[in-house]
Amino acid sequence: MKDQLAALLPEQTLSVWNRLTTAIDALYDVDRLWDKGFRDWKIEYKYRRGGKTLCTFYAREDTAVILITYGKAEREKFEGIRASLSISLQDLYDRTDTLHDGKWLWIPLDEQLSIEEILAMLRIKRRPNRK
Repeated sequence: MKDQLAALLPEQTLSVWNRLTTAIDALYDVDRLWDKGFRDWKIEYKYRRGGKTLCTFYAREDTAVILITYGKAEREKFEGIRASLSISLQDLYDRTDTLHDGKWLWIPLDEQLSIEEILAMLRIKRRPNRK
């Protein structure tokens, strides 16, 4: 799958993907599951433990995103760190509809993405379990 990923994504997007997954790998001892995507997405890469998903990466030609879903309690925790996040992430959060099962935040992997901000958002879902 990694070869297919490299063929799909531009070098800059692949670099962001690799930096972010390396950071997550360093903090979390979770299962990593490669799969084919759905609809237009060609690749799915999921971080999961104990039946709960931490986050999911999706890729298709020239584009990749990280999907973070927040339930009610996680949305309340987000408000606690909101001011420390970039305006673009706050805006994305505000523009995302709240569904019956929570907010599904589709965050594009681009060179403006702050790895530290994404890790802060993941800490809302689960505390890191690696030192």
